[in-house]
Amino acid sequence: MTVDLWQDREIRFDTNLSNLAPCPGENEIDSINSVEDTKGNNGERGALSATNLRLIWCSHKHPKTNLSIGFNTILHMTIKTAESRLRGNTQALYLLARYENSRFEFIFTSLVRQSPRLFTTVQSIYRSYETTKLYRDLKLRGAIIESKQLILLPGEIISNQYSGIWNLSSEQGNLGVLIITNIRVVWFAELAENFNVSVPYIQIKSIKVKKRTRFGRVLVIDTIPKSGGYVLGFRVDPPELLDVVLKELNNLRKTFSRNPMFGVKHESTTRQLPLAQRRKTRIEEKVNIVEEEEHQNLVSAYLERKVVNRQPSFDTSLGIAIQKLPEGRTMQSIWSLKGGST
Repeated sequence: MTVDLWQDREIRFDTNLSNLAPCPGENEIDSINSVEDTKGNNGERGALSATNLRLIWCSHKHPKTNLSIGFNTILHMTIKTAESRLRGNTQALYLLARYENSRFEFIFTSLVRQSPRLFTTVQSIYRSYETTKLYRDLKLRGAIIESKQLILLPGEIISNQYSGIWNLSSEQGNLGVLIITNIRVVWFAELAENFNVSVPYIQIKSIKVKKRTRFGRVLVIDTIPKSGGYVLGFRVDPPELLDVVLKELNNLRKTFSRNPMFGVKHESTTRQLPLAQRRKTRIEEKVNIVEEEEHQNLVSAYLERKVVNRQPSFDTSLGIAIQKLPEGRTMQSIWSLKGGST
């Protein structure tokens, strides 16, 4: 029932093609067909897909040559000039990322001229990912409560809210409120609402009841190692309510795991109209043909006319033999492009 979400938290090179398929809750937002991996595969065309969790680049010629870059690994994204074998000196998308104590630089160049999608779409999706971390990350002491009310995320629905729930993270415990939604479990202290914790279902390893503790039967939430491996304990009073809360949490977590909600949204600003609305009426252009009364170019006129076979004669002004001129025509009239008709 635990969703093994690695897509947004890892960088994978030349991975199995099955790993490029979307995981539950992942959806492709945009795909750009002609993109060069200028840093690692300069001169090779590929396709760049942007999902709500990562960037995927795959070579057209060799699909096994690919990249999967999780948004959570990206430290910085900018636009700079790069040297591309296919486009020369041009603007490119630069990514600086970190994974497993190593830093990586990626450079992507769009091979479609005057197309800003590589820059606008990818940056927009990344910004949306950065501002929706509460859907995916465990948060301690966050600004999530206002006037004793949970600040709901878009698409979030409260299933139940229980008062008088003890958080057992300290020796004496803290009394507070437990809120269960379709996305996460939230607890905050009644006397200090900034003392709180938000745990998305995506980060939970198990939810169970531990019977033998000094606080009696307690609700225990174990988080996955990637989120810090926290163990959160809650005492639920009255004791009969504990089993109800346990069942509710596990049911909601199971439902969430079938179709996780990661919160990343992107609305294209260039929505394409339906085909019927994109059709244009054909317009017949009016062309006025102006016929010249007299052909002024005598050389062209000469070439267009049927040549009469005339005997050559020596021209003293030129010093060479030329075809005998027509009656009434002189060399002077030819050179000055003036003369009468033959």
